[in-house]
Parts: sequence; structure tokens; C-alpha cells
Amino acid sequence: MSKNLSALSRRHFQMQNTSRRPKITVTADGTGIVSQAGGLLLIRALRATGLDRGLSVALERWRPGRAVHDPGKIITDLVVALALGGDCLADAAMLRAEPDLFGPVASDPVISRLVARLAGDAPRALTAIRAARAAARQRAWELAGDTAPGADGGLLPISSSRARRISCSRARSEAPSRKVPTVSACSSGDNVPR
Repeated sequence: MSKNLSALSRRHFQMQNTSRRPKITVTADGTGIVSQAGGLLLIRALRATGLDRGLSVALERWRPGRAVHDPGKIITDLVVALALGGDCLADAAMLRAEPDLFGPVASDPVISRLVARLAGDAPRALTAIRAARAAARQRAWELAGDTAPGADGGLLPISSSRARRISCSRARSEAPSRKVPTVSACSSGDNVPR
């Protein structure tokens, strides 16, 4: 009976992988080398935090009626291209060159039109993007939990070359806020959040 149940379970409860991107596998055999694999790791982080979905929802109002490409995906592609060393909209072409990793990437004219639409409604667009980022940031902290750097209120090293440290709190006497502080030089030579 357990043999029949096992066969039935395999047949009826198998799930299909609906992910658009392949599973990451690291090998040292020299086959399947991909030049922009680091971008895939960034995309996985965007997915884990929900930033990809958050941007898609937040930017839906700027999607033309018959558009093929999701504005959130376009912005995500631009972020990945920037992280991989790109410095202009056309650098999304490096993602387009790896469709197995990055999926469909919008053409340069489509990207330019989206950027123009967002720029034409900049206050609203920035508010939408910031809200998506805030939700993703919160999710990242939730995922990290007590293992997050600075969760204990301790100092975070930010530069190994100059031994600069910052605190996760807004001021040294406050409790940790888990916000990413900006760093400014102080007269004492220390760097503290501002």
C-alpha cells in the first residue's frame, strides 16, 4: 500500500518549476561560463525581497495599454545593468545578450520612452519607486532577522582600508533604527551617521 501511495504522491503532487530563470549552479569545469552571472544573483536578491514585484505594481500606471514589457522589469533591468558596470540606458544590451539568464529585455527605444514617461511625472514616479524600495528593504530586514549586520546595535565596518565604522543608530545614544545611514566626516576623524 505504501508503494502505491508513494507512486500516487509523485504523480499527483509534482510541482512544475515556473521560474523564468535557471537555477544557479557553480562549477569549476569551465563549461557553461556566463560573463554576467553576478547579475543573476542580484535578480535573485530582488526577487527574495519582493522588489521586482513591488516595482511592477508601483509602476503599473506608467505602462501603456498594449505594452509587452513591464515597467518594473525595465527598471530592474536598468538597475542590474548599472550594477554590472553600465552607465547609460543602452547598456541594458549586456542583459539582452544573455536571454537565458535575464529573460526578455526591452529595446532601447522602449526603455527611453519609459524613462521619459517617468520623468514627465517625476514626483509621483519617485514616490512609487521609494515605496517599493521601502517595502523591499523591510522584507530584507525580516529575512535577515537577528543575523543581520548591526541588528545587535553594534558597529558596521564600511571600509577595510581606513577602518571607518558607522553605527546603525542615528546617534550613538539611540537604539538601532536599521536604516542605512549616510556617512559624513566629523572633526574628530570619525564617521558617524547623519
